[in-house]
Amino acid sequence: MRVLVTGGAGYIGSVVAAQLLAAGHEVVVVDDLSTGHADAVPPGAEFHQLAITDLDPVVGGWGIEAVLHFAAKSLVGESTTNPALYWHNNVVGTVALLDTLRSFDVSRIVFSSSAATYGDAVEQPIREDAPTRPTSPYGASKLAIDLALTDYATAYGFGAVSLRYFNVAGALHAPAGSFGERHATETHLIPNALRAAGAGGEFALFGTDYPTPDGTCVRDYIHVVDLAEAHVRALDAAEPGRHRILNLGSGRGYSVREVLDTVGTVVGRDVPVVERARRAGDPPVLIAANDRARAELGWAPERDLATMIADAWIFEQRAAEPD
Repeated sequence: MRVLVTGGAGYIGSVVAAQLLAAGHEVVVVDDLSTGHADAVPPGAEFHQLAITDLDPVVGGWGIEAVLHFAAKSLVGESTTNPALYWHNNVVGTVALLDTLRSFDVSRIVFSSSAATYGDAVEQPIREDAPTRPTSPYGASKLAIDLALTDYATAYGFGAVSLRYFNVAGALHAPAGSFGERHATETHLIPNALRAAGAGGEFALFGTDYPTPDGTCVRDYIHVVDLAEAHVRALDAAEPGRHRILNLGSGRGYSVREVLDTVGTVVGRDVPVVERARRAGDPPVLIAANDRARAELGWAPERDLATMIADAWIFEQRAAEPD
């Protein structure tokens, strides 16, 4: 199958593109490189530096059969201070992409959605039928796209799958290269903790008085390779006229202190922690119910937290090596 991967020069997109190639698919990557890296595009993929709003003249000549859509702005804080960027880039851009696909009779799409669509969920673990109450423009933009996909499936026969991620970590180390997390503004716990432990810098721990076993927030982490494998399976699960929504998570939670302890074990040095007050908007617990993905994709996460952190640490070390 010839697959278009939007945002395929980013963290998750590059890993999925590499896994698609390994599974025997032909891959075309589109990325505007506003946050992605050209050298993250896996060898064997055809690459075009384009915005998803500029695909009208070219998609018809590429012979695309399906799309995996990762191109998006994804910083929650930035979305709050500059919501126009998120509504324009994520929502308007995706609608433009969908209309381009429709004009060339490409109707199979797997979308990178988010657990941010749920907001502060009351019941844990979070099921796909939980109320969607996003607490940021980023989460709202992902929910808007999910709603659009439902309408496009109903009206135009799209076969769509939205995969709602929880916390993604780890890296892919393969013969084609290593693919991992490189953000200009890093907001994720594991890479920041690895950098603090590795370089001896300070790690800010926000909130130690939550109603959890050790007082710190509990989150569901999933290895990026497990996530990628779910995407490859979702391509086959896309059915014309139907929009599926599936959670992707490990189905269990790890506290911030558990993550920091595991980072210390992997690196061989404790993470230098400075305790701070809670941040506004951080719910105590977020855990995915992944039963639907297991049943409908025949998929299950296989890699544990220690493996995620060890793979991320290998990538961090390789990324720091001089060329």
